[in-house]
Amino acid sequence: MRIAEVLLEDFDTEIGNTRRTLERVPEDKPDYQPHQKSTALGRLALHCATLPLFGYYLLSDDGMDLAAPKRPQAALAFTTRAHCLEELESSAAQCRQALAQATDPQMQEIFPFRMGAQTISELSRLRTYQRLFFNHLVHHTAQLGVYLRLLEIPVPALYGPSADEAWVG
Repeated sequence: MRIAEVLLEDFDTEIGNTRRTLERVPEDKPDYQPHQKSTALGRLALHCATLPLFGYYLLSDDGMDLAAPKRPQAALAFTTRAHCLEELESSAAQCRQALAQATDPQMQEIFPFRMGAQTISELSRLRTYQRLFFNHLVHHTAQLGVYLRLLEIPVPALYGPSADEAWVG
């Protein structure tokens, strides 16, 4: 089995988890912050929705320098839940296609990730994808779940039952 085939199984699961979480984001509270250091709910929701673009860039580019980006930054101005879900579908489709086409040798290439002269990582494309995109998406989707709980909005069952929903695996 190719590396990409294994990753696609997890990708589809996590995009589904992110979708089910974003479907519950309230449209009337985009500025909600559980703490002054927290990201606003609407911005966090759009970050989750557009993170697969970052995965796409990691799979498609030869490296990344955040001090001199070659790709446009996603606008994180929340408007509606529907827009947020459209962004997820679009970015996930691009990332999924790139992942499906990735060969094992491509996934094993070193992917230099920098901020100007500072090296952030020089790991394989596979490890960079897993750590900087995939784990990042899981982290922020879970963070959205905390926001939902604090707003007393039912939290979806993602890896097992939540206090609000039975899990159907």
